[in-house]
Amino acid sequence: MRLRELLGEVKDRVEQIIDARDRMDGLVEAMLAVTAGLDLAETLTTIVHTATSLVDARYGALGVRGHDRQLSQFIYEGIDEATRRRIGDLPAGHGVLGALFTEPTAIRLPNLADHPASVGFPANHPPMRTFLGVPVRIRDEIYGNLYLTEKSGGQLFTEDDELIVQALAAAAGVAIDNARLYASARTRQDWIAATRDLTTEFLAGTDSGQVLAHLVDHARRLTGSAQVLLAVTDPDDADPDALTVTRVAGGVVPCERVRLDAGTVAAAFTGRTPLRVDDAARTDLAALFPGAGPALVLPLHTPDAASGVLITVRAADAAPYDEETLELAVSFTDQAALALQLADTQRRMRELDVLTDRDRIARDLHDHVIQRLFAIGLGLQGTVARTEVPEVRVRLTDAISDLQDVVHEIRTSIFDLHGGAAGTRLRQRLDQALRQQVTPAGIRASLHVTGPLSVVDADLADHAEAVVREAVSNAVRHAGADTLTVEVTVDDDLTVTITDDGCGLPDTITPSGLANLAARAHTAGGTFTTGVGAGEPARPGTRVRWSVPLR
Repeated sequence: MRLRELLGEVKDRVEQIIDARDRMDGLVEAMLAVTAGLDLAETLTTIVHTATSLVDARYGALGVRGHDRQLSQFIYEGIDEATRRRIGDLPAGHGVLGALFTEPTAIRLPNLADHPASVGFPANHPPMRTFLGVPVRIRDEIYGNLYLTEKSGGQLFTEDDELIVQALAAAAGVAIDNARLYASARTRQDWIAATRDLTTEFLAGTDSGQVLAHLVDHARRLTGSAQVLLAVTDPDDADPDALTVTRVAGGVVPCERVRLDAGTVAAAFTGRTPLRVDDAARTDLAALFPGAGPALVLPLHTPDAASGVLITVRAADAAPYDEETLELAVSFTDQAALALQLADTQRRMRELDVLTDRDRIARDLHDHVIQRLFAIGLGLQGTVARTEVPEVRVRLTDAISDLQDVVHEIRTSIFDLHGGAAGTRLRQRLDQALRQQVTPAGIRASLHVTGPLSVVDADLADHAEAVVREAVSNAVRHAGADTLTVEVTVDDDLTVTITDDGCGLPDTITPSGLANLAARAHTAGGTFTTGVGAGEPARPGTRVRWSVPLR
């Protein structure tokens, strides 16, 4: 009898040894599995799966610690997607799940509901009684916790289970650290590449609108955000308490300005301090971002001044932004603001170079070309007095008149050169409007400009172009003119005068065009008149005069 008992004990010990060996083999295989990859998401999923298998648990999860001891991620196994949707939001880290962050030691419970920190389960959650929780450390940092429930067969989790999971958690910490470092290196490379591309575009003189669009795209992609808004200061805006919205992405509420009187944006912009918001739906940002969740509010600033603000927002159920993302995003916006300032400085320097060159050309035209033309004109005038042949006298007189026109055109060009691009564009617009009307009709036409067109603002420039188009069109269609002259004078007023040598405007002309010109003059506080020219009675011509004060 004693021999049978001894044989039974030996058999039990052998089975225990075999079972322990099998579990150790399983633990080694599990450690190899969790340390084999460098992709962080795959590594976390593998950790949950191997832990669940090692201790024969029905349910397993890994809660990743986020900002302010909240769960930033919750990777689970054992619950299907349909059940998860019925349960609702993933755990935030309350109850027993959060207790492991407060006291990071293993917890093994026969009944989860008996723990003092237990807060129960949400509706539609499957029942869970037995529980094993083990912290996952990376060096001295608590990265997260492994949660295992419902050991198979209704058994309790044993001390051996706890030791095995703790050993796995130690290996998991190393694996997570490696994967996280790898992911961090890749992420930093992506941010550096985006910063480099953006800076290159700014300094290469790429259209600022296109570069800002790329800035928004980079920020949205690299931060994993659903919505992005970029607002910048506008030197032409008279309201100092607002930023002008230049780019949005992802269903942001349409708006033209962001107020700086108070609120989250004002705090970040005026304080030049980046802000991280875990739930933007509870702030004033909710008005701009429907379904807002975590948000970053990043000022674009240099040591001299703040130039704008970049806001990125994730969905309501998304994980909050971590410290690394905040750090990289701040560096990105700082570099973007500096590149924007340098690009603006380069643009101003290029404009200064152009203006300097324009001044030199204008000075040379005035000091050399005009003086030589005057000398030639004086010489020709002296020749006219000595010429007895009438045909030669007429040709010399015409040449002198042409020289005076050339001098007049050069003076106008000098005004345009001093005025810069705006005046040049207006002159080109007026000339184009004139040529488009008269060229098909074969009418000889000329445009004379006196004064600096650069002082004419955009609205008055549009009016002037419309006046030239309408008046010249009437002369071409109704007056039967052979020649036509457009004179534009800029002093205290902007005056446009169109004269032709035709037969005058007939009574049957549709008055809507002239009424439109009169309305334009009235809107700008000016006058509009039409009258007979100074030609012969048979062809007196028409004179149209449109004049408005400069603003």
